[in-house]
Amino acid sequence: MDPGAAGTKALVFDVFGTVVDWHGSVAREVRALVKSKGLRVNAVKFAKAWRAGYRPAMDRVLRGEAPFEKIDVIHRAILEDVLTQFKVTTLAEAEKAHLNFVWHRLKPWPDSVRGLKRLKSKFIVATLSNGNTSLLVDMAKHGGLPWDCVFSSDTFRLFKPDPGMYLGAAGMLDLRPEEVMMVAAHKPDLRAAAKCGLKTAFVKRPLEHGRGATLDLASEPEFTVNAGSFLDLADHLGC
Repeated sequence: MDPGAAGTKALVFDVFGTVVDWHGSVAREVRALVKSKGLRVNAVKFAKAWRAGYRPAMDRVLRGEAPFEKIDVIHRAILEDVLTQFKVTTLAEAEKAHLNFVWHRLKPWPDSVRGLKRLKSKFIVATLSNGNTSLLVDMAKHGGLPWDCVFSSDTFRLFKPDPGMYLGAAGMLDLRPEEVMMVAAHKPDLRAAAKCGLKTAFVKRPLEHGRGATLDLASEPEFTVNAGSFLDLADHLGC
C-alpha cells in the first residue's frame, strides 16, 4: 500500500464520469432514439449539452437560489431545455421519461467492476454522488456495481462540494475523516474532500467527455494516490 494511504478503511466514489461512462452511454441512447424517430440531431452534442446544465443547477442550490431537488427532477428540467435547443418537438411524454432515466442505465468503464471487487476485498466501498438514491441503485443493478452502501445527495439533502456530504459519509460509517478516501476523476471534488480531512485518490478518465476532449489529467502530489484506473488504484492500495 502507498504509505500515504495507511489507515484507510473506506473508499467513497464519485460516480458520473469516475465509475460510469455518462458521455458514451447517453450519446448511444440519444443516437438510437433519434434514428427511430427520424430526427436530425447530433447525439454527442446533445449529450454534452445535457451534462453542461448539471453543474449550474447544483450551484444554484448551493448558493441558496433554488430548493434542493433530486437529480432526476433536475435532469428532466435540463432535458426540456435541451430538447428546445435542438428543436426536438415530437417526443411523447413516455419517451421523454424513458430518455431521462438514461442516467439510471449508464455503463461502467471497462475496469470499474473488476476494480471495485478487488477494492471491496479490503475496504468498504460506497458511492458519494450527487445522484439520487434510486438512480444509484438502478445503476448498480444495471452495471453490476458491487457497492457496500449508497450515499447520495438525498441521503444528506446536499450536493458536493458541500462539506456535509464528505463529513456525512464518514459519520454514517462511524469513521474519522482521515479513515475515508474520496475517489474521483474530478480534481475540485477531491480538493473539497481533502479540506474536510479525507484522503484522496485521483483516477484518470481521459474519455469522460469523449474522444478529443481536453482534460486536466496531470497527477498531483497533493492527492494521496494518482491512478490510471480502478485496477491501478487497487495495486496502489495493496488489493
